[in-house]
Amino acid sequence: METANSKAPVTIDNYLDSHFIHRSNWLRAAVLGANDGIISISSLAIGIAAASSTRDPIMLATVAGLVAGALSMAAGEYVSVSSQTDTEHADIEREKRELKEMPEVEEQILAEIYERRGLKKETAKQVARELTEVDALAAHVRDELGINEISQAKPIQAALASGASFTAGGILPLLVTLFAPVKSMEYFLYAFTILFLVILGTVSAKTGGSSIMKAVVRIVIWGTIAMGLSALVGYLFGVNV
Repeated sequence: METANSKAPVTIDNYLDSHFIHRSNWLRAAVLGANDGIISISSLAIGIAAASSTRDPIMLATVAGLVAGALSMAAGEYVSVSSQTDTEHADIEREKRELKEMPEVEEQILAEIYERRGLKKETAKQVARELTEVDALAAHVRDELGINEISQAKPIQAALASGASFTAGGILPLLVTLFAPVKSMEYFLYAFTILFLVILGTVSAKTGGSSIMKAVVRIVIWGTIAMGLSALVGYLFGVNV
């Protein structure tokens, strides 16, 4: 079918793809990576700047933190999401065995799931029977295990999104350490970091279809806390270098 304001036909696939939830996997990893890059690198630079009178130690710590942080984010995301994938695969293999060993019981389980969702008992049985005839495993993976294309873990995608976004976020405070005056660098870092976080919160909210104000306030508050604590540590334990 076609809409009144569009020449392109509307299909079920492109209609479903237009929903924000389809972006949740990569958006979560990207926002987490960029937010971590901005806050952790800024906090590190602020902590060093609070105890340093020269630019070189600040730059060295910032670059080292950026490289280590990006690799750590990518590796950590890959490992954690891979663990989720392993669990999903194990459950799918178990479901395959159960479908072979007790197909009638599995069909009954499926019918009960649909009945709990609101279908009448006979309708639920009919739906379970028809879906089982088409693709029993797919029906159980989706409706019993709750695994679908949206929620299914993608380790490589998550790792790349996290590593790249951490790097992109961390480069921003690195640029500040390059050009800001050393004597007042903490203040420049804080001001620009808040600006970066506001931009990140706005972009992530728009991409995910959520409240911009809520996203911005949340990200700025936690970023401020992290940078304030880092500066405090730098003042308390730092030695001028």
